[in-house]
Amino acid sequence: MMTRVIAIPPNRAERWLLAGGVLLALVVSWWITRDRLTWLLEVVWAMTGLALIAWRWSSFPLTRLLCWLLALHALVLIHGGTYTYAQTPLGFWLQDLLGTARNPWDRLGHWMQGFVPAILARELLLRCTPLQRDGWLTYLILAACLSFSAFFELIEWWAALAFGADADAFLATQGDPWDTQWDMFLCLCGAATSLLLLSRWHDRQLGAVVKAGS
Repeated sequence: MMTRVIAIPPNRAERWLLAGGVLLALVVSWWITRDRLTWLLEVVWAMTGLALIAWRWSSFPLTRLLCWLLALHALVLIHGGTYTYAQTPLGFWLQDLLGTARNPWDRLGHWMQGFVPAILARELLLRCTPLQRDGWLTYLILAACLSFSAFFELIEWWAALAFGADADAFLATQGDPWDTQWDMFLCLCGAATSLLLLSRWHDRQLGAVVKAGS
């Protein structure tokens, strides 16, 4: 006998709400943005993710928690891509609220880069591999999030080489020489926070079915 982990997905109304909200945000952001290159570099992840989820949904639906987190992450990316991360209105609001020296939307974006993908990695590892809920699972999730964050920093480097000054808005360093290190550190913090706060909630949305072995 073999046990397979499955997802308890959102209902149809929720799926339309989430997908429709992200699509509407994409259309509006494309219409109002003044920097189409930066917009594309920032939101391509949201567009690719939405298309991939729609393509695979019938055979691999995701949990309700993960769907809501992915939609929230997409909105963070879209807001940053619309205005550039150094000029986001919500970032300036946070800057005034927190008293920071810079627009912190980029910091929030990299924290989310760990917070949401941690649950995505957790779901994929539990459903697609024999891994159990133990220390190895936690380690591999943190390693996956941190490695993607490092890969994203390489993408920023390649964008700077390819586009020169036109990529400055995409880099969003705001004059911080340690921006790359902060980005990866915040991603790691976001992933660890996500696992601490959401793992039990996530487990409640993961069911199991028993299949006869060959």
